[in-house]
Amino acid sequence: MTALHVSTRSASPALALLLSTFALFTLTAMNAIIHEAAKVAPVGQLVFWRSIVALGPILIYLWFRQELGSSLRTKYPHKHLIRGILGSGVMMFNFIALGYLSVGLAQAISYLTPLMSICAAMIFLRERPGALVVGAVLLGLLGILLMLYPALVGTEVRQGTLIGVAAGLAMAATGALSRVQVKDLTRTDPPASIALSFAVVSTLVGLSTLAFGWAELDSWTFGTLIVAGLLGGMGHIFMMEAVARAPVSLLAGYEYTGIIWAFLFDVALLGVVLDIWSVAGALVVVAAAALVAYGQGRFSRQAASAAPMER
Repeated sequence: MTALHVSTRSASPALALLLSTFALFTLTAMNAIIHEAAKVAPVGQLVFWRSIVALGPILIYLWFRQELGSSLRTKYPHKHLIRGILGSGVMMFNFIALGYLSVGLAQAISYLTPLMSICAAMIFLRERPGALVVGAVLLGLLGILLMLYPALVGTEVRQGTLIGVAAGLAMAATGALSRVQVKDLTRTDPPASIALSFAVVSTLVGLSTLAFGWAELDSWTFGTLIVAGLLGGMGHIFMMEAVARAPVSLLAGYEYTGIIWAFLFDVALLGVVLDIWSVAGALVVVAAAALVAYGQGRFSRQAASAAPMER
């Protein structure tokens, strides 16, 4: 969920963890809002408002950091376009998953992204993972099976759950491809340029779905979507600032504590009743992802830069 950021800020792990906590909270709160808004608005409309509103805080942040000029320059616009389309796909699949699953389950499935990134890295970057990584991938698959268990037993298959899980898996797979593209882009372009181009492309992708029909939003739903966009932009900024003050290896494992916020939003605010299979499966997926983050450290700042802008 972090981004490569060349900074003059002094190292401060304690402040970095505090900023990371704010980032995780705001991004999870955004997911909780999208979970409710998805009952009213189609996914393209959600993507549009999430993206265009988030542009405001991001542009202000880049201007304040004096990085706005550099973020507008690139030698490879076609690569930015590909990365933006992939990132838009990640966001769309995430919002579909949030429409059918609880916030906690959708967030847990998103943690499969680093595991699937290993497969993408093997294909496109010719990386060869060790036994620890292979074991983590298998553990992550076990977690998904545990989540699916309640939907597959009994007299009826819970179609909504299966759709949500399928969207979550598609999100993780698309996210893995997006990370590979980001890693390639960071060799030539600054992270600010990548972040800004993604926000612009995802806004245009969301707007293109207007042709398929958007829902009429009441003032309450419209207001919540504005808040979701602001939270998404702020979450990205908080995480950028956190990475500037601490090693990525410190923040990578801490990222998975976001599942705690997700479950709290489910239970306290959304009134979702979590069964033991869902919680157990989510925790297994988190453990598998954390195992990769701690044991291998394969996904550097470059590879992790996409996440805040893909939710």
